[in-house]
Amino acid sequence: MEKEGSAGSMEDDEEEVLGLLDKVLEDEDWFESEMYLDCPFTPVELRTFKGDIEKGLEMKKLVLSGFLASEEIYINQLEALLLPMKPLKATATTSKPVLTVEQIDTIFFMIQDIFEIHKEFYDALSPHIQQWDEKVTVGHLFQKLASKLGVYKAFVDNYKLAVGMVEKCSQANIQFQKISENLKVKGPKESKDCTATATMEALLYKPIDRVTRSTLVLHDLLKHTPKDHPDFPLLQDALRISQNFLSSINEEIDPRRTAVTTPKGEARQLVKDGFLVEVSEGTRKLRHVFLFTDLLLCAKMKKTAVGRHQQYECKWYIPLADLSFQTLDESDSLPHVQTLAEHEIEEMKIKISSIKSEIQKEKKAQKGQSRNVDRLRKKMNEQESCLLLNSPTIPFRIHNKHGKSYLFLLSSDYERSEWRESIQKLQKKDLQACVLSSVELQVLTGSCFKLRTVHNIPVTSNKDDEESPGLYGFLHVIVHKATGFKESANLYCTLEVDSFGYFVSKAKTRVFRDTTEPQWNEEFEIELEGSQCLRILCYEKCYDKSKLNKDDNEIVDKIMGKGQVQLDPQTVQSKNWHMDVIEMNGIKVEFSMKFTSRDLSLKRTPSKKQSGVFGVKISVVTKRERSKVPYIVRQCIEEVEKRGIDEVGIYRISGVATDIQALKAAFDANTKDILMMLSDMDINAIAGTLKLYFRELPEPLLTDRLYPAFMEGISLSDPAAKENCMMHLLRSLPDPNLITFLTLLEHLKRVAEKEPINKMSLHNLATVFGPTLLRPSESESSKAQITLASDIWSHDVMAQVQVLLYYLQHPPISFAELKKNTLYFSTDV
Repeated sequence: MEKEGSAGSMEDDEEEVLGLLDKVLEDEDWFESEMYLDCPFTPVELRTFKGDIEKGLEMKKLVLSGFLASEEIYINQLEALLLPMKPLKATATTSKPVLTVEQIDTIFFMIQDIFEIHKEFYDALSPHIQQWDEKVTVGHLFQKLASKLGVYKAFVDNYKLAVGMVEKCSQANIQFQKISENLKVKGPKESKDCTATATMEALLYKPIDRVTRSTLVLHDLLKHTPKDHPDFPLLQDALRISQNFLSSINEEIDPRRTAVTTPKGEARQLVKDGFLVEVSEGTRKLRHVFLFTDLLLCAKMKKTAVGRHQQYECKWYIPLADLSFQTLDESDSLPHVQTLAEHEIEEMKIKISSIKSEIQKEKKAQKGQSRNVDRLRKKMNEQESCLLLNSPTIPFRIHNKHGKSYLFLLSSDYERSEWRESIQKLQKKDLQACVLSSVELQVLTGSCFKLRTVHNIPVTSNKDDEESPGLYGFLHVIVHKATGFKESANLYCTLEVDSFGYFVSKAKTRVFRDTTEPQWNEEFEIELEGSQCLRILCYEKCYDKSKLNKDDNEIVDKIMGKGQVQLDPQTVQSKNWHMDVIEMNGIKVEFSMKFTSRDLSLKRTPSKKQSGVFGVKISVVTKRERSKVPYIVRQCIEEVEKRGIDEVGIYRISGVATDIQALKAAFDANTKDILMMLSDMDINAIAGTLKLYFRELPEPLLTDRLYPAFMEGISLSDPAAKENCMMHLLRSLPDPNLITFLTLLEHLKRVAEKEPINKMSLHNLATVFGPTLLRPSESESSKAQITLASDIWSHDVMAQVQVLLYYLQHPPISFAELKKNTLYFSTDV
């Protein structure tokens, strides 16, 4: 026997291998030795069953039989693809190799594994169909098949390399070109034409189609399997696994596969997408909504393993030809929706700010703290996501003309208008209702990941560290005028800024009646909480009560235009006013703005003139007036209770800054016609004047001296100890401060009683007034050595809000009873 590898044996092996390659191309006798499995139904029977077969398990058998027949064809295709691999590998070690080992491994990567998986599945499924009865279960086989789809992922990752290698080797080697273009594929046993010719490139594409086919069959099997059948949960699990793979495969293969086309053959393009909160069965759900040229698709982001691509699951879709926004009938109403109390929303904001500060401190600390930063980021992401889910309240209802309707909640009228306008613009085209097959829907949903323009939920934890953290402080905005209106109308503007991932309405101009060129010239002071964008919306005021929006029982004012501008820190932080123009649908709104950082805006600056009331100690003012409560406080409270207690957002919505300054000057000068001014002035300006008075006191109403004790008292856990401490602190206040505080306290309680109308809860009011009444003066706050703008919000504000909330939630507190009380704060409590 000759040694392996000798010259004589090499030549003999080479001749044998080359002869085998020729045999593969020319001789078809090898087909006859293969075993075939009879399909339970002939093609004629299959066509007969299609029209009149009964539903249920008999239909399930038919689906399985058809799938088994196609599985046989698929296995034959894989077998034809594998046939030249063995002789090609053998030539790779000869003196005249057709392909190198590396080239062979690239072209046939994972084909053998895929073949074995499907041959095993085929052999296991066949007996179940041959011995069919209603108790037969096949779900475990599909589950096992789906669990091995990881092999397909590896195949897909290599697919382009494999196809490229086939093309490259065909050009370099005529013999391989002949092989790759003439592979013989066995046909099914029933077929008269026993073989078919296919190219290697075409066969390499077959595994991609197979996953889609498997997913489609699983849909059909579930449709014809009773929910109480043992197969149902197994098939469901197999479908879930298959869908996960389908999304990634559709995305990574030949771009022609991900080209989205309409039934008419036109390109289906993504026009708009974004994250919206959908109300589903009374529960808020975060959805990613995709608006295509002919349909609206609502998807859910699926949970995937670390390192895996994100994937979407389609929840529903509506052809734009079937979509409408018609108002609800009188009998319809919004479903009950889970809502968080106002104080829970505010607490979330404060927790987020606090975590942000902790992250910044961790980063500045010694290296090796990344794990702690990651933990904090995860914690912040949970809070921000919860806030994003629970903050929107503006309803946006989508109707399908076939009866089904869907409800979204948005944080701003701006978004609602954007979505509505985008859909209506597309509907002006000649659209036809489209019905997607389950495969088309899978392909479309799979393409969403690549096509989307909005990639991340709008929370801080998704942003890069280099991105701007936003502005903290006060933005002063003057809305000057608007031009470009074609007809006279009653016009006003609203201002919005982003805060914690969503937009909040912060100010509103007065209505300028019957004009095409409104000139408001109104200034507003808007508090920013990490804001990066200012929006201006221009409305036409509607006074017709017959135009009530049935979604929220409010008269719908028509949006005439909307626009936004980025708050560039370098531009707005200059001391000078920065003038700008927003163009919106042919309308131009002129405005100016400047920004004051929080640390500067919160300074308490004593007045240089002791004759006024702003910036003057409360004891000096009450002594001069010979009153128990400053006149300004009494008059503002009286006017708010007279005509502002039902005003939505009273004390939250900014008043016109110029009006507030006019009132401030009038009170400082003790103008005789102050009462006339109050009766004529916008109520938000009066509310703003009261807030400004407390904010500009040289020291807080609850005093610098007692501030540390208030912070300690509110943190006590024992209710009795807390009650004793908090009441003792009130008794420790100077009488003018105490009486003024109790007067304001009872007023705010009366405002909160109207919460269903004015939307101002006790917690909301505590958030507005807490820092104003407690924030220490500059000399005290400078001791804290605050380094971050957001720190000023996060560290003490929560406690300041909680102090005022404690007293707001407390039973009525009488000045006389408080002074009579003999309980004193003791250190042993």
